[in-house]
Amino acid sequence: MTRVMARSGRAQVPTLTAQETASPAPHRGSGERRAWVHTAIGVVILAVLLFPLYWMINASFQASGALLKPEPSYFPTSFTLDGYRSTFATQGGNVVTSLVVSLGTVVITLLLATPAAYALAKLRVPGRTSLMLVVITVQMIPGIVMANALYIVFARLGLIDNYLGLMLADATTAVPFAILIMRAFMQDIPQEIMEAARIDGAGELGVFRSIILPMSRNSIITAGLFAFLHGWSDFLFAVTLTTGSAFTPVTVGIYRFMGAQTADWNGVMATATVASIPAVFLLILAQKYIAAGITGGAVKE
Repeated sequence: MTRVMARSGRAQVPTLTAQETASPAPHRGSGERRAWVHTAIGVVILAVLLFPLYWMINASFQASGALLKPEPSYFPTSFTLDGYRSTFATQGGNVVTSLVVSLGTVVITLLLATPAAYALAKLRVPGRTSLMLVVITVQMIPGIVMANALYIVFARLGLIDNYLGLMLADATTAVPFAILIMRAFMQDIPQEIMEAARIDGAGELGVFRSIILPMSRNSIITAGLFAFLHGWSDFLFAVTLTTGSAFTPVTVGIYRFMGAQTADWNGVMATATVASIPAVFLLILAQKYIAAGITGGAVKE
């Protein structure tokens, strides 16, 4: 490559030729092509992942007979709302039941997990490492094992077919996960801020209420959202700890509805679509808090 040297007194200032100046252009073009390729691949993967959701919504607006054809339509050509009418007539109470259980699970989870995460992150708790090992171990216990054990205990306590019993069962798996999320976030809170609050006369409860809780808002929202989704989508505890005589969560309602209406796929898909709305709405509403809450404790300075 040639280079033109401009003399100015004793100093020689190198000047790039036109060929050298234009050389980065091909790199920018190749980078743009790679970006388009990556975008196209991402769109294809996203379409594959979202296709079951689209098919569920599409099937919910078609007549049941249209879904039994050898080649069902990928668009709702025979548009009908019969499935949604059947859903609200038979599953409306179940949706309310799941909503109550999920909100109760969130309350129990945050009441237990938030102070526990603070203690494990910032206080000198004896056996803190062992306690964290227990929290992680609980996450690895199969749900069917916990469901059977809880059934024996709850039967003696009279918590079968009970809202509180189902909330506590869902919280047994939501609390450890919430502790892990919030503890990782609280560890990044500067100790100097807490020391300044103590110098101003705040006790441990005051530090927790005025410093920790406001600064941990993203992780608390994230933990609460995952607790809600766990309670909303739970099937194992719901089918084990309820008999259907007092109340029925929506997941169990869909399962029994499918058993009773094996040919009514229009109603089944409509029920599944309605059951998906709260989860989708909450995820869209709180997505920025989820991203901040999950990644908040991932990077150390």
